[in-house]
Amino acid sequence: MTKPILEHVNLTVSDSKRAAETMCALFDWKVRWSGPAIDDGYTYHVGTDDQYVALYSTSHKTDEKPGGYAMVGRLNHVGVVVDDLDKIEKRVAAAGYKPFNHGDYEPGRRFYFMDEDNIEYEVVSYA
Repeated sequence: MTKPILEHVNLTVSDSKRAAETMCALFDWKVRWSGPAIDDGYTYHVGTDDQYVALYSTSHKTDEKPGGYAMVGRLNHVGVVVDDLDKIEKRVAAAGYKPFNHGDYEPGRRFYFMDEDNIEYEVVSYA
């Protein structure tokens, strides 16, 4: 490896199974792994062979501690690169999400959407 690469991000969501199913359906990703996790939680790793999103949820409501794993939706956005932006936008809309903030500027076209946990996704195409 000549440069560091981003392997994964770990997100706390309200329902990791639902989130995994949604991300797989929208982006043609696969579940790489799933299983029990910290604080009686459950995690799904969804993505490609090289990169993934870890989707964690727990039945505990312990989000009082700042920075804890139980705090849902803790980041700015997740960026996903796709070949066919229009096709993915149609999938996103068909799944009930509202695409917004469309941009067409160098180096690519993009749009954003929010999921049920108020996590923002940026979908971008450099094609």
